[in-house]
Amino acid sequence: MDIAVFFTGMMMSLSLIVAIGAQNAFVLRQGLRGERVLAVCLTCAVSDAILITVGVTSFHTVSEWLPWLEPVMRYGGAAFLIWYGVKSLLSALRSNEALAADSSLPMTDLFRTLIACLAITWLNPHVYLDTVVLLGTISTQLTDSQGSFAIGAILGSFVFFFALGYGATKLRPVFERPAAWRVLETLIALVMWLIAFKLLAGT
Repeated sequence: MDIAVFFTGMMMSLSLIVAIGAQNAFVLRQGLRGERVLAVCLTCAVSDAILITVGVTSFHTVSEWLPWLEPVMRYGGAAFLIWYGVKSLLSALRSNEALAADSSLPMTDLFRTLIACLAITWLNPHVYLDTVVLLGTISTQLTDSQGSFAIGAILGSFVFFFALGYGATKLRPVFERPAAWRVLETLIALVMWLIAFKLLAGT
C-alpha cells in the first residue's frame, strides 16, 4: 500500500464531505439528539464507500473510452469547487445561524430514520459530484495507487461520519455559537480552493 496516497485519499475525502450540507446536518442533528446514531452513521459511511468505489474503479475506464471526459470533469470540478469555496466564504461572512436540535421531539422509528437518511444521501447530486466525479477524477492521476487512494477515502468517510455522530454531544456547545460555523465555513472555502488548484494543475 502506498501510504502517501492513502493519506491523500483520506484528506481529500474529509475535505469534500466536511462541507456543511443536508447530509452532515442530518447526522449532526441525530447525534445531538442521541437518536439512531449508529444506524445513521453506518448508512452514510457505507453509501459513501459504494460511491467512492464506483468512482475510483469505473471513472478511469470510462475516461479511457471517452478521452474528453476526464479534462471536462477535471475543469468542471475545479470550477464547481471554486464556486463552492466562494459560497462558503460568503456564508462565513454573512451567516448568523447556529445549528440547533430540538430534543423535545419524540424519537422516530428506525425505518423512517433510515429512509430519510438514504433519501438525503442518494438523492443529493452533490454526493455524486464529490464521490464519483471529483474523487474519481483525482484517482485517474494515480494509475498505480488507486486502491490505496480508495481505501484512504473510504476510511476518511467512516472516520468523519462516526466522529460527527458520536462527537455531536461534545460539539453542541461549540456549534450553538454562530462564530463556530463561520470559522468552519472559512476553512471549507480554503480547502475547496486548494483542491481546485490541484485539479487545474493536474497534480
